[in-house]
Amino acid sequence: MENNQGNKLGKKIKALRLKLELSQDEFARKADIPYTTLTKIETGVIKKPSVFVMAKIAKTLNITIEELIKK
Repeated sequence: MENNQGNKLGKKIKALRLKLELSQDEFARKADIPYTTLTKIETGVIKKPSVFVMAKIAKTLNITIEELIKK
């Protein structure tokens, strides 16, 4: 099963979000992305979010997209 790659991203986003002490709801609102999109990314349902969504997430986490996607 090749589910590892996608969920690594989700786990990383979740860990960084928790560092900021934001709930999924708060983070989604701050990032201006749908709450359901965030939960699907964090749980690995969405493995390859759009660049647009990734940019919003990275900006909210105060990191670059490169930092977000590097392993």
